[in-house]
Amino acid sequence: MGKILKAAIIIFITIITVIIFISFIFEKYYSSDQVKYGVTFSPRYARFLKLDWQKVYLQILDELKVKNLRLPSYWNSLEPEQDQYDFSETDFMLSEAEKRGANVILVLGARQPRWPECQYPDWAKKVSLPKRRQKTMQFVQKVVERYQGNQAIGAWQIENEPFAFWFGEGCDSPNSLFLKEEIGLVKRLDSRPVIITDSGEWGSWVSSFKLADVLGVSIYRRSFNSMVNMYTSYPFTPGMYSLKAYLVSNTSKGRESSGLSRKPTFEVAGRQQNKKIIISELQAEPWLARRDKREDSYQFQAKLFTLADFKDNINFVRKTAFNEAYLWGVEWWYLMAQNGYPEYLNLAKQLF
Repeated sequence: MGKILKAAIIIFITIITVIIFISFIFEKYYSSDQVKYGVTFSPRYARFLKLDWQKVYLQILDELKVKNLRLPSYWNSLEPEQDQYDFSETDFMLSEAEKRGANVILVLGARQPRWPECQYPDWAKKVSLPKRRQKTMQFVQKVVERYQGNQAIGAWQIENEPFAFWFGEGCDSPNSLFLKEEIGLVKRLDSRPVIITDSGEWGSWVSSFKLADVLGVSIYRRSFNSMVNMYTSYPFTPGMYSLKAYLVSNTSKGRESSGLSRKPTFEVAGRQQNKKIIISELQAEPWLARRDKREDSYQFQAKLFTLADFKDNINFVRKTAFNEAYLWGVEWWYLMAQNGYPEYLNLAKQLF
């Protein structure tokens, strides 16, 4: 038994060594400074930070000059009461984006960016699962039909990391058949590409890639691990993401293009159908242990995610295979700028 264990350990170490070696080759080959940046913006999170969300949103468009946006359509905001809709929040964001010629990824469905991830209205939580799925489909259809004519929308994202069963609060279990129904509905209603997202660190990417026109993956370098009750950093190199993208895109049905930085095949506002993998969330703010509360100390937040961390994450992306990345934390930059830490916002201004 001891010999078997020793042999298993040797094989494991060998495999890890080979993966690391290959990842460094990928990092060297695919590294590029030609990354197109965007941001994910959440009006709900801006309000949570006590910001004037409409003012901040316009500053993002007019002062930061952001041209690529990923925007939510929160079900519990848009349909707070069954069959009673209030689209004013999303109307404002899409209208202002369209005026400025910005490109938008609009997120559809119950799972949306920002904690608690699953944004069911209270009334939808009380109905049976089949009924909730039926109402989810109805909601998705309402959103797509309302914004079909908006020229700013370049792609629809359906659900947010729908296979990440371990993350989120009050979420229904992942169901690939239901996700396919949502995708089919959106494709029947509109010809624009469908994006499916997955966890960059914990997701396999395979199922998401097969279902999507474009795969979006998240990159978080440092997070709070509730299992060990401490902050931990992921040991992944940029080349490991590149290698994973290469393997997924070349082993999936049809051997679709992964859109690596040397061979870009898809722009958000375009209509090309070759598949690409983008970074849908790049960490550009601290991962706070208490998601439901604001940390009292801005100094603590600045230490938890330093300006050097921000720069390091940008450099990290430039060493990966991806040529499009949506930064996660634009609301936080404005919060910090208002409280004596303008350096994050100043750095961001250099990217757009």
